[in-house]
Amino acid sequence: MVKKPKKRIDLQPWQDPKAKPYIHIEGVSKDFDGHVAVDSVTLSVFQGEFFSLLGPSGCGKTTLLRMLAGLEMPSQGKIYIDGVDVTRRPAYDRPVNMMFQSYALFPHMNVEKNVAFGLKQERISRSEINERVKDALRLVQMETYGKRAPHQLSGGQKQRVALARSLVKRPKLLLLDEPLAALDKRLREQTQFELVTIQEKVGVTFIMVTHDQEEAMTMSTRLGVMDHGRMRQIGTPNEIYEYPNSDYVADFIGSINKFEGRVAEDETDHILVESEEAGCELYVSHSADVPIGSQVKVAIRPEKVMISTSPPEQKRNSTRGIVKDIGYLGDVSIYHVELASGKIVLATQPNLVRLAERPVTWDDEVYLYWRAENSIVLMT
Repeated sequence: MVKKPKKRIDLQPWQDPKAKPYIHIEGVSKDFDGHVAVDSVTLSVFQGEFFSLLGPSGCGKTTLLRMLAGLEMPSQGKIYIDGVDVTRRPAYDRPVNMMFQSYALFPHMNVEKNVAFGLKQERISRSEINERVKDALRLVQMETYGKRAPHQLSGGQKQRVALARSLVKRPKLLLLDEPLAALDKRLREQTQFELVTIQEKVGVTFIMVTHDQEEAMTMSTRLGVMDHGRMRQIGTPNEIYEYPNSDYVADFIGSINKFEGRVAEDETDHILVESEEAGCELYVSHSADVPIGSQVKVAIRPEKVMISTSPPEQKRNSTRGIVKDIGYLGDVSIYHVELASGKIVLATQPNLVRLAERPVTWDDEVYLYWRAENSIVLMT
């Protein structure tokens, strides 16, 4: 009998224990006059990643970025880039460039001179500077704007010039501080994909700071969610969204429904939670072990909740209530359903038919139900 060869599974660098991180932050903290801005953060980022630091204002993400850039020095901990300890090295002695939120273009210089500025400081030959500036402007599709002044550019064009100026020096690591914050919504959405395409072309490792969840989820290979100076969870966009490891992360990323309850069964393939708030038994698959009797929260994303005017066949993960409000967002509608317990549950449904043709409307009694694999248990 001939044995079939085992199917090879390609691991991502962060899944491979043998892979060496390109950026390694080890127990880094930053204290400003007794206020802890960054608290014992350890993080590894691999070459070619587009990594995002995500969190609310004041969570420490920009301070961490500035320590990577060498603009701030850690109070404790180590920072390694490509295996080299750069913890105490000044900004000019690191293979790093930083793109600021304001873009910081020189108003008295045209586009070409703005992009060339950093190269002139390094005393590179004029011919090489001209060639590299042309390449950088071509990369960001701004080659025909070289003679224009910054005030003659739109917000999106300024953003591209700032990116070209950052990339022209060919850094090993590019740090981006809220790079799309100054753009309007439509342009920001368009630029997200352009920035990812450019990053893939040049192969430079990007670390971006943002408070915009959609931006981080769209652009990142992985992201780290921060809160009060600490790293709460690190993972791919899918892992962070589908499997938040805490109440905080579940609340911070997108909308979510949470039901409080008590663990009644803890088996290898499922956990059963009794919940008066939900008005039904909550059956959760693929969950970590939780002691029987523990108080927990069961979380379900609104788009995973199905809504119907007829009772479903399933008894568990099925409840009913009254439609109190409907939010129409064009492609989807968000139903606010009040259960017997007074709990408001959100259910997002695609708008496959016009508003007047929908079977569910205000004040209807409806049934809500979901699959066991679409909910997770959060410890309280």
